Amino acid sequence: MALSKKQAAFISIVGRANVGKSSLLNKILGQKISIVSPKPQTTRSRIKGILTRGDIQFIFIDTPGIHKPMTKLGEFMVNSAQKSIADVDACLLVVEAVDYISEFERNLVKKFKFQNLKAILAINKIDLVKDKSTLIKQMASFSDIFNFESIIPISVKTGENLNLLIFELTKLASPSEHFFEQDALTDQPERVLAAEIIREKLLNSLNQEVPHGIVVAIEKIKERKFKNENAVPLLDIDATIYCERVNHKGIIIGKCGSMLKKIAEFARFDLENFFCCKVNLQIWVKVKENWRNKESLIKNFGFNFQN
Repeated sequence: MALSKKQAAFISIVGRANVGKSSLLNKILGQKISIVSPKPQTTRSRIKGILTRGDIQFIFIDTPGIHKPMTKLGEFMVNSAQKSIADVDACLLVVEAVDYISEFERNLVKKFKFQNLKAILAINKIDLVKDKSTLIKQMASFSDIFNFESIIPISVKTGENLNLLIFELTKLASPSEHFFEQDALTDQPERVLAAEIIREKLLNSLNQEVPHGIVVAIEKIKERKFKNENAVPLLDIDATIYCERVNHKGIIIGKCGSMLKKIAEFARFDLENFFCCKVNLQIWVKVKENWRNKESLIKNFGFNFQN
């Protein structure tokens, strides 16, 4: 019997907040499964993205950005990111094209060394660099502190060098049966994906002080049954936005409901594209004061401190 040629690799995407980790994952997969926002700490939990190319299957773990936690939820996020380093075959460290190495990046590299992990360095946003000599200096600085498998300057925005990055990642795969179906993109439940799509619209529509104090819970997601078999598929989604203050609730709803209507319209558009059907989206807003510092509430919202 011929031996299987299949290979697999678990790759954790790590780095500081807002360096483009989620955007990179979405670009690699060719499908948006991780939300994106210019606001830091957008990603709150570990999200698996799956890419199968021929005999090789990559399982990417998009982690929360490493930051100094200020709440119980922040502690969960940082803990989740740090634990993800221990559970993978290799790490993909994403940094911005700047002329320094941050303390967080140095600490990550120390963890790579301690756990004897292989790692690739991706220097993102090179499309914004005018003086390319700074890239050479940055690459040399990182080479001085760790023996990366490869260092690749990339631009998620333009797609520059992404094929080269994937080629280098293939070298990290090892013989293994595949863990997911050939066409799988993520292991996230539909409820989680729907909640994250709505939260993304909140992040991108609201003032700075509001977004980090919100969480979205999907109360119902169900395909509506029609007697007519030729009827256009319709998905009913009921969602509740929880915020920490009464005045935040007012901001989310907006004057005469204008902000909530705008958020719902944007979310419905993305939900319909993702689920490939019509969506009837109903959203409510409720207050849960200081929920980010209450472990029981954080767990109720689906953040598992044991993961």
